[in-house]
Amino acid sequence: MIGMTVEFQVTFDCADPATLAAFWAEVLGYRLQEPPPGFDSWDAALEAFGIPEERRNDASAVIDPDGHGPRIFFQRVPEGKTVKNRVHLDVRAAPGLSGDERMEALETEAARLVGLGATRVARHDPQPPLQAGHIVLQDPEGNEFCLD
Repeated sequence: MIGMTVEFQVTFDCADPATLAAFWAEVLGYRLQEPPPGFDSWDAALEAFGIPEERRNDASAVIDPDGHGPRIFFQRVPEGKTVKNRVHLDVRAAPGLSGDERMEALETEAARLVGLGATRVARHDPQPPLQAGHIVLQDPEGNEFCLD
C-alpha cells in the first residue's frame, strides 16, 4: 500500500441530508448520486428496500460528475452542531488570482452561495506574502467553510 493513494469520502453529520446535499452539490458543481441500478428514483429504491417514509431522508450523497473529487456523504444525526468544526472544506473559488481581482472573485462567489442559503461569517483580506485572502462562510446547518 506504500506509495498508493487511497480513495476517501467526506462525511457530514446533519439534521437534513437532502437539503444539505443539494446545497453542497451547487457549491461544488457536483450532482446527487444516482439510485441503485434498476431504480429510476431513490424513493422507488427505498420503497423496494422497505425503508419507512420517515427514514428516507436519513442519508444522501453527492459525487463529482467527472469522477475526480471525493464523494460527499450526508447522514442524519440526532444532535445539532455545537462548536466550530475542527476540519472544514476550502472551496477554491479564485485559483491563480491575487489581490483585488482575487477578492472580487471571492465576493462574487460568496454572494451566490449566500443566495443558496450560506451565511457569511468573515472576510480576511490579503496579507502578503503568506495570506492570499479568503472568506469564511457557514452552510445552511452552520458548518464552516472557506472560499479560498
